[in-house]
Order: sequence, then structure tokens, then C-alpha cells
Amino acid sequence: MSDAPTKAGFAAVIGAPNAGKSTLVNRLVGSKVSIVTPKVQTTRFNVRGVVMDGRVQIVLVDTPGIFKPRRRLDRSMVHAAWSGAEDADVVVHLVDSQAEVAIAAGKATGADRMAVEDRIQITEQLKSAGRQAILALNKIDKMRRDTLLALSRQLFETGAYSEVFMISSATGSGVDDLMGRLSELMPEGPWLYPEDQSADVPMRVLAAEVTREKIYLRLHQELPYSAAVETTAFAEDAKGGVRIEQTIFVEREGQRPIVLGKGGQTLKWIGQKSREELAELMGRPVHLFLHVKVDPRWAERRELYAGMGLEFDA
Repeated sequence: MSDAPTKAGFAAVIGAPNAGKSTLVNRLVGSKVSIVTPKVQTTRFNVRGVVMDGRVQIVLVDTPGIFKPRRRLDRSMVHAAWSGAEDADVVVHLVDSQAEVAIAAGKATGADRMAVEDRIQITEQLKSAGRQAILALNKIDKMRRDTLLALSRQLFETGAYSEVFMISSATGSGVDDLMGRLSELMPEGPWLYPEDQSADVPMRVLAAEVTREKIYLRLHQELPYSAAVETTAFAEDAKGGVRIEQTIFVEREGQRPIVLGKGGQTLKWIGQKSREELAELMGRPVHLFLHVKVDPRWAERRELYAGMGLEFDA
């Protein structure tokens, strides 16, 4: 077995917002590399998770959701997603099968309609680029097999896909089969990352993402997509711990007390949950200090985009 050639390559996971991309990538990697919240469009830049399957290394690229962009940040996110797809050896298009079936049954919500509109846009763009993708029908839990087969046939006939997998990124159903296929499709070559590395995300960026996740988990009803987190200081202390300082940016003065909470309790919860997760990720004590700043134009700050690896002028 040791004489077998090594293989390594990139597999980009694309899809509409909230299709389950980050959940799928985290499950394949076996550890957390992307934030997961009930809020759509929370992945803002391409995150790389590294999977080892025997002699094969798969670098999974979790891309931002592809949707109709309205703001500079939207445009940068969509540009990052398509760039990740163009550079990959294999593209997996993850589709929310429940939304598709709800549309067909006339029981769709506004979110379902938006998900299907975004999916159609992605399908058309794949076709125009002449790039066939693997179609992964997600969220198959509690769905009838004949319904899934009909949906599979309908989407396969668009000509945008080379093959179809039915999976649940939440429960893991069908995910091993998908990973096996990705392993087969990786090109021969040396591994791109050390065998024990699970992600290619700078720790100060990952730290900001962890805090942003906690903000959305706690405030996803009250706070719109008007928050960003920047790690402003990241240093080891004399006792082997890490001191991290972060600024939470909101757009309006009225959003500051929402993040702070009564007596600062909401911010304290966010800080505690982030600190606990970061300490587990890094395997050492973390001292986290959070500040909340109002900046109506945070989404126009070039340096914030550079820190996330996004193109400011996309």
C-alpha cells in the first residue's frame, strides 16, 4: 500500500446560501473549519479544509453562498465563490432538495424560492462555462426516494452535472460515498499540506470567524448582516496562552446595545463561548478581549477585505 502513488487536489463546494456547504465540509474534514449558523450567507470567504483518505489528500474549498449581489461585500463573496470553483479540480454543487421539492409541490416559502432562484443561476453559469459538476442533493432526510429520484433526473437533464449523489450533510448519510468519489477524481501528485493539518485558515482569521459565529447564533433575529469581526491583536503570553483582541463592527448606533446586551451580558456570553471554542481549537488557554465599534462604512474598509482574503474591487 505504501508504494501506491499519492494523490492531491482541490474540490470546491458551491451552492446557494444555506445549502449546507459549511456543515458538509466540517463533516468531511472531521473538525470545524467553517462557521455554521441558522443565518444564510455567513461564510464570507473561501475556507480550505484538508481531508486525508489513505494516500489521497482532498483540499475542500468551502465557498460563500452564490446569490444575486447587491453590495460590495456581496460582490466580493460571489467572486470568491466562483474563483474557488474555477481553480478546483472538481466542483461539487450542493443543492437544497427540500426547497426544490417545496417549489414543485406549491408549498414554497420565500426562502425556498430564493434558494431555487440561486440554484438556477448556478446551474446556468456552470453550463455557460462548460464545466460539469458533481450534483449533491442535500437535506434528503424524511424525503421519499421516488421524489428524490425525480428531482435527480430533472436536474441531471440540464447537462450541467456529470453525476448525482444524495446526501445529508447534517446526519452524514451518503457523505462517505461522495468522499470516495472525490478521492477517485483527485490527480496524482504530492500532498499539498502536512498530513496532520486540517485547515488552511490563518488562526487570527479563524478566531474572528468563531466570534462572528457566536454573534449570529445569539443575535440572528435581532442583528442583520451588519456585523464584522476583526482580530486586532494576537500574541502568545509568557505562560503559553494566547491573548486575542477583537473589534466587533456594527453599522448603526442602535445596534451597539444589541450586541452589548443588558449590563453587557450578551457580549459576555459571546466572549465566553468564543474563548471556550478557541481554547479547544488551539489546545491552550485563550484570553479574549472584545470591543464593539460603530462604523457605518465598515463594509467599505479595504483592509477588512484583505484580512478575509476577499477582492475589494470585485
